[in-house]
Amino acid sequence: MSMIKILFYLMAFITLGSALVVAAGKNLVRSIFMFFVTLFGLAGLYVLALADFVAVTQIVIYVGGILVLILFAFMLSGKEALDKVEVQKNKFISLSNAPAFFLAGLFAVIMLNVIFKAHVDQLPWVIESVKAGNTMPIDGTGINKIGVNLMTRYLLPFEVISILLMVALVGAAHLSRREGANQV
Repeated sequence: MSMIKILFYLMAFITLGSALVVAAGKNLVRSIFMFFVTLFGLAGLYVLALADFVAVTQIVIYVGGILVLILFAFMLSGKEALDKVEVQKNKFISLSNAPAFFLAGLFAVIMLNVIFKAHVDQLPWVIESVKAGNTMPIDGTGINKIGVNLMTRYLLPFEVISILLMVALVGAAHLSRREGANQV
């Protein structure tokens, strides 16, 4: 077994294991931090797939942005709201969860069907693209083009989105305050 396969299986095990802990965990704080491990494991899988830009984007946007936003939402939540989330009346496997298990099973069957029946290298548009030379080499020029476009042509939309996310964070912090705390 090659070193790449060993690393792939290790990263896949870390990602899937931590994702299961997130989904089945009863402690919200542990679930949030295991989500952190899941996102880093996914970034590691992207690195192994030679998608280094996607891996860095995964870390910057999801780990650095979305996870921090989840942590802020957790910290700004009142104790009453967290107590309601912590208390689970139902067990993991119960009749009330049957529709969710049915949909998850259906989704798994569809995904496995797609994976086993799809021949990605035989798709007509892939064959035409390779013949026409419309492929990107893995030499780093694609990442450079993305970076240049992001900081030149798409700088205004990039900044507008960052301001919009900041306004959403401030709005969430304002809405989470209790009515009695607003009066000074």
